[in-house]
Amino acid sequence: MSATACIALIAHDQKKDDMADFARHHQDALARFRIVATGTTGGRVQDACPELEVTRLKSGPLGGDQQIGAMIATGEVDMLIFFIDPLSALPHDVDVKALTRLATVYDIPMALNRATAEKLIDFQKD
Repeated sequence: MSATACIALIAHDQKKDDMADFARHHQDALARFRIVATGTTGGRVQDACPELEVTRLKSGPLGGDQQIGAMIATGEVDMLIFFIDPLSALPHDVDVKALTRLATVYDIPMALNRATAEKLIDFQKD
C-alpha cells in the first residue's frame, strides 16, 4: 500500500460513536492513509483522534456521499468504510445505494460494518 492511499469514512447517525471508537482503536493503521470523511463523521473521528488528518466533506445528506462517490469514480478513494444503520429509515437512501454501487463497480474494498472493517484494517497492517 502506498503512503498516499485514500480511505473514506462514513457513518450513519446511530453508528458515529462506533466509528469514533473504531478510529481510536486503529489510529496507527489509519494514520498511513489519506482520510476523507463526510462532515459529521469526520468531525467525530477528529475529536476521537486529534492526531489524524481528516479531510471533511459535506454532510452525507447534503452531498458528502456524492462527493465520496465522485472520488471513487475518479480513482481517488482506495477503500470505503461505511458503518450503515440498517434499522433506521434514511431519507437519502438512494445516495447510500449509489455509493455502495460505485464502490462495487470500481472494485474497491468496502466494509459496511465494524467486523468487516476490522478485517480490512488488519489486512493493511501486514
